[in-house]
Amino acid sequence: MTTRDLARRVRLHALDMTSRGGSSHIGSILSIADILAMLYGEVLAVDPANPRWPERDRFILSKGHAGAGVYATLAECGFFPTERLKDHYQDGSDLSGHVSHKGIPGVEVSTGSLGHGLSIAAGMAYAGMLAGKSHRVVCLLSDGECDEGSNWEAILFAAHHKLGNLTAIIDYNKIQSLTTVADTIALEPFADKWRAFGWRVLETDGHDHDRLRTALGDEARVGEAPTCVIAHTTKGKGVSFMESSVLWHYRTAKGEEFEAAKRELQGDA
Repeated sequence: MTTRDLARRVRLHALDMTSRGGSSHIGSILSIADILAMLYGEVLAVDPANPRWPERDRFILSKGHAGAGVYATLAECGFFPTERLKDHYQDGSDLSGHVSHKGIPGVEVSTGSLGHGLSIAAGMAYAGMLAGKSHRVVCLLSDGECDEGSNWEAILFAAHHKLGNLTAIIDYNKIQSLTTVADTIALEPFADKWRAFGWRVLETDGHDHDRLRTALGDEARVGEAPTCVIAHTTKGKGVSFMESSVLWHYRTAKGEEFEAAKRELQGDA
């Protein structure tokens, strides 16, 4: 399966999962599907048959509200059966709306309260460095989440300790909660801020698999400084009426909207 095929499957699963359970954040999931597909399809050293393999790369979804995308990716990559995805957001299910590690092979840590993931990732990377390990730690954040001061403490910590084994990816879709990022708390000049804090910065198209392969692969393994990959994305990518719309941060696709979105993602529109 190519990474593009994997991304399409993740989007279709996520659409079904959020609609079936009545959960939110389909726009946020669609914006990171290509990133997840590239990470699990080609970049991360992981073993679905041995999810706790000591030498595995660690991935943390700091924007935990997009957890359905991680569940779908893990299932498609063989960590657990895809049939289990039907339980997402159902009463008693381990597949909660915000990503959870409880009973889910391949999930390192539960997240959802924004601003915590990068601090955890930095701690994991520091521990790995002290132990002389070679695995990588990758953390995917939302752009709006960068309003949180705890992230900037982690950014300082990671640069100070020269955590070259740490990569932060920003899902820069430029929409958060109720309006644009620029109208909430402006982040620009965003890349310059990360550089000023001592990080290497790469910017890329978060939907271009060739460019993601370069940015997330060897390019993120250079030197002692931690790496920030600013991935420019589109909220709701793949469904025309969801793209760049704040409405789909919380709205759930049902009925005709669900069928129309499914047709587009299947390529039948």
